[in-house]
Amino acid sequence: MKTPALLAACALALAIPHAALAEAWAIEHVTLIDGTGRAPQPDMTVTVDGDRITSVSPSTLMKSSAKGSGVHIVDARGKYLMPGLMDVHIHLHGGAGPQPDLASSRAAATQALASFLYSGVTTVYDAGNQAELILPLRADERAGRILSPRIFATGNLITYPGSHGAGMAVTIQDFEKDKDKLDKHIAEQQPDVVKLTLEEEGWGARPMITLMPVALMEQIIRYYNLHGIRSTVHVSSELRSEEAIFAGADSLAHPVIQGPVSDSFVRLMAAKKIPFASTLTIGDNYSRLAEHPEYLDQPLYAASFSAADRQTMKTKTRAEYQARMWTSWMKLMTPTAEENIRKVHAAGGVVAAGTDQSSGPALQRELELLVAAGIKPFDVLTIATHNGAVLLGKADTLGSVEAGKFADLLLLNADPTADINNVKAIAFVMKAGQIVDESALPMAGGPQKRRFTP
Repeated sequence: MKTPALLAACALALAIPHAALAEAWAIEHVTLIDGTGRAPQPDMTVTVDGDRITSVSPSTLMKSSAKGSGVHIVDARGKYLMPGLMDVHIHLHGGAGPQPDLASSRAAATQALASFLYSGVTTVYDAGNQAELILPLRADERAGRILSPRIFATGNLITYPGSHGAGMAVTIQDFEKDKDKLDKHIAEQQPDVVKLTLEEEGWGARPMITLMPVALMEQIIRYYNLHGIRSTVHVSSELRSEEAIFAGADSLAHPVIQGPVSDSFVRLMAAKKIPFASTLTIGDNYSRLAEHPEYLDQPLYAASFSAADRQTMKTKTRAEYQARMWTSWMKLMTPTAEENIRKVHAAGGVVAAGTDQSSGPALQRELELLVAAGIKPFDVLTIATHNGAVLLGKADTLGSVEAGKFADLLLLNADPTADINNVKAIAFVMKAGQIVDESALPMAGGPQKRRFTP
């Protein structure tokens, strides 16, 4: 049954013009945190023309643009400019529970995408989904038909029969005999990154399952790489992470969570520079809801979820989590994952922010957990921007504030290097040179006020 709210959200998304008019902007006298790891730069001017950043320079070296020149001037004294956030591990859905049909799923997914933009996230990578849901949304985002962060997607996973994620995967048992399945996946789904799974489970409350042979994984990764497609691998242990790396994985979908990492693994991650998604939020989510359901009353959550869904999560879902052994297990192991991430980061490894969830507020929570792990807020900003672009193989166009890159920007009213929660103090979100009008976003929590008017 399609509700009026979901149908209205879908209709609004499809009514967006194919392309907005190109505009020029000059964001003046701002403190710039460019995402590259450089120290914050005070009194900078960043100019944007169309969908690209055209210059980054000290304001004293820039000529003020005359009124009427067609350039929108933003006096950003006392504000902070950084790249748009990136969540490089999501599984897109919309709201709690399964959706009854594709039309409702699409409308709910559109609301979830809106929540990312509202929360400052301008790029997401969907690391496994039903192709009929995610791929049309990716096409609509790229054509400008929906209000959405940039969408990169795997589509269906690639895995071994009976292995982790087989329910939404193309299953491969023999490389030569099943190569036609890979060709079909590449041709029809055109994955931005292919995701495989190397997981026998058997930890926490999970039973053992079939594991993909490493030799087969190596063949599949090589085949996709030869088609110009990067790979990521679902792992949870040090052993499987190491095997995936030496099988040629371009990135890992998770940190090690099953136990503390060894010093040799930390050195390996530093030497190889294999980026991995942090995904702390997915484990934290269980005990957080069980013990502190009031977090759902925070403004970002109230905007991103309907009142009915938040009430369901506070009652029915919370009771389910409180009764599950898995909740206790994840509460125990999330600090282990935090410490593993801290060690790899401190050694020079490449951590990228990802949530394994489907809402913008989850990415903001991921930043809080990375700081709680002992990583400085300034470094977390790089993890949530530039490092995500590195994981996706898109650092030439995304993830930092540099001339020639896409103008995906986040202007903040407070210093995020002083307190990571200041990343929520959003003055405006810009994607592809267009400032997001929050009042036009199909938010599940209802209409929101526009934050910035030119």
